[in-house]
Amino acid sequence: MKTSQAATIAIAQSLDDFSREEWASLAGATSGSADYNPFISYDFLKTLEESGCATRGTGWLGQHLRLEDADGTLLGAVPCYLKSHSQGEYVFDHGWADALERAGGRYYPKLQVSVPFTPATGPRLLASRMANKDAVRQALAEGLRMVADRLGVSSLHVTFAPQDEAEVLAEAGFLRRTDQQFHFFNQDYRSYDDFLGTLTSRKRKALKKERRTACEAGITIDWLTGRDLTEAVWDDFFGFYMETGSRKWGRPYLNRRFFSLIGERMADDILLVMAKRAGRYIAGAINFIGGDTLYGRNWGCIEHHPFLHFEVCYHQAIEFAIGRGLKRVEAGAQGEHKLARGYIPVTTHSAHYIAHPGLRRAVANYLDHERHEVEIVGEMLAEHTPYRRS
Repeated sequence: MKTSQAATIAIAQSLDDFSREEWASLAGATSGSADYNPFISYDFLKTLEESGCATRGTGWLGQHLRLEDADGTLLGAVPCYLKSHSQGEYVFDHGWADALERAGGRYYPKLQVSVPFTPATGPRLLASRMANKDAVRQALAEGLRMVADRLGVSSLHVTFAPQDEAEVLAEAGFLRRTDQQFHFFNQDYRSYDDFLGTLTSRKRKALKKERRTACEAGITIDWLTGRDLTEAVWDDFFGFYMETGSRKWGRPYLNRRFFSLIGERMADDILLVMAKRAGRYIAGAINFIGGDTLYGRNWGCIEHHPFLHFEVCYHQAIEFAIGRGLKRVEAGAQGEHKLARGYIPVTTHSAHYIAHPGLRRAVANYLDHERHEVEIVGEMLAEHTPYRRS
């Protein structure tokens, strides 16, 4: 397909249709770079496909966009999937699907631009470092609409996009949606105690007590990365993931092979925070290390202890980020309980192209109200952070 930028859009059903060198040319996709986002790396997306987690059989058929110049050089790309359901997305559209199907329409399949099972903000309109970023983003936004129309799908959804990309998509006719997450921002703290010093006295005492209580049963915490990530460790962590994921989601999205492959390919970009008691691991959380951000992902446990979840997922993440000089911790979706632990409300962005005129009008009206509510809630939450007032 030709775009208005005199470039060509092609569809790739697998990351195999990109060379590793091509993907590495995309901004933000290369480990070690300041803008590195591990979830858009070749290894992460390829592992989701190769492990069988994101495939046609699981309802995630690759429809990745390749933007090429006349010589076939990759100018940009979009991780995109043809989906037969709305699971594993964390930006919920089930009500939209029900409305269209009650009206006699067909909502699925739809197109989803995202990193499967990963509610973390990151680039979606990926531009080559050698290309004109603004022109490539505009061409990719136009290309997404062309692909949606060509395939005849009901809708196309770009979730957890950076704000500037959401604005490009809005200019291309997408509807904008916002939501809330809670992130920790490292204000050049020298230590965790330095961070505690910025909190009110009451909150500081509460967190100190919480951390002591979490480890009262003789629990110790290990940070595992790189060569520490053995198959035995992955066996333990996968057991936690399955135990907790089965109760929380009904069917966890990631399989055991995923963790082996990701451990082989991205070991230095992974931090496992593991809790040990009586000589064995009983709980853990997996984090991915970006250029300036620590991304908290999955947690699980086989023993339940007061505040252990908060210690493993939030306090330890802050401590690691401060030690590494990382600027931010993104600890996953939702969770107002993070507020008391130093994480503050942050607006997340998505963009939606609805082909059906009637559904588009209804969704646009709904999103106008929803954005207003998200803004009000964010302002209210910001008034209740644990930090001292300047």
